[in-house]
Amino acid sequence: MKSKDNPITPTGLAALKARYDHLLGTERPEIVEIVSWAAGNGDRSENGDYIYGRKRMREIDRELGHLSCRMKAARVINPADQPDKTRAFFGATVTLADEDDQEKRVTLIGDDEQDASAGRIGWSSPMARALKGASVGDLRLVRLPSGAKEWEVTQITYPSHSQDSAN
Repeated sequence: MKSKDNPITPTGLAALKARYDHLLGTERPEIVEIVSWAAGNGDRSENGDYIYGRKRMREIDRELGHLSCRMKAARVINPADQPDKTRAFFGATVTLADEDDQEKRVTLIGDDEQDASAGRIGWSSPMARALKGASVGDLRLVRLPSGAKEWEVTQITYPSHSQDSAN
């Protein structure tokens, strides 16, 4: 099975690596110690520490596998290196206005680093797909589960190299 390409910012990849290292170096060894201690207490069938520990270890191992696959498929893209800063591509912060002149700012980033409440939307989300390649003044129809809505692109910005190193 071929891994899906995973565009990600340098900051996003660092966050994935930090999570992986924390799980592998801190959480998993703690759970292994608890499970070993609980197993030494005798009957495992009714031992809550043992049962919960084994369950948690499976969850950690599953997440480690997922993170490993995502990091292997990662294609790091530094938004500051974008040659055409007049159009919305990966890493762009786009200011939008709807029919009622309500403004919204979104940043197009990798799916693994998305946080919709902070305006950071994943590269494969419906809004990001609608905004790809847009220029200031373009009208884009975004089809969301709540219905279609038209947005006008009013501003496009990209981080500079100095901002990227500060994060």
